[in-house]
Amino acid sequence: MGTPTVFVVDDDPSVRKGMARLLASEGFTVEVFESGSAFLAHYDPLAPGCVLLDLEMPGISGMDLQHALIDQSSDLAIVFLTGRGDIHRSVQAMKSGAVDFLIKPVEKTELLAALAQALDRNAAMRKRRGERSGVEQRLALLTPREREVLACLASGRRNKQIAADLGTVEKTIKVHRARVLQKMQVKTLAELIQIVAHAGIELSWPSHAGASEHEAGDRAIEMGR
Repeated sequence: MGTPTVFVVDDDPSVRKGMARLLASEGFTVEVFESGSAFLAHYDPLAPGCVLLDLEMPGISGMDLQHALIDQSSDLAIVFLTGRGDIHRSVQAMKSGAVDFLIKPVEKTELLAALAQALDRNAAMRKRRGERSGVEQRLALLTPREREVLACLASGRRNKQIAADLGTVEKTIKVHRARVLQKMQVKTLAELIQIVAHAGIELSWPSHAGASEHEAGDRAIEMGR
């Protein structure tokens, strides 16, 4: 997973040097960049951490870099640091997901609190992304018919209702349900729905197999194969 890093992006060398010294003395791992383009050139999407970002920079501005990271679905949380207050842009930054918008010179305690919050947010987002990936991998093991059955179960329909909807028998739906739980590594439907919802996955899929394929699979179950 790697050590969480505070990426300082500021065109002022004195700020970069001062922040690197301060944060290192507080136990943070720090990397500094003189521009948004320099950061993006070395940026590792999988690296844990946060960005302490100057607002006003030549070339790629702080806001531009924020939007670039959003476009890449980055989990890095951002703390803005600017030399002058700007209510309009601070509101824009916060609406776009920034953790905080600080004004230079910033108090040490305020800075450290904002970075701690940013690193906590990054850790939470990475954990959720990992959970979602795990659930998606298990969902990929389901057959198209099992996905249909799962979607119906998640909507609150009973086995008998699902069987009628899908043109099969209740025994077959019970078999599909048992296989879904086994593949998803859970014991109950409630547990499955909970982990899928927590991962932010919508339980509604179109059928990817033809009716004849579904019917053949269901007949095999009914015949005990």
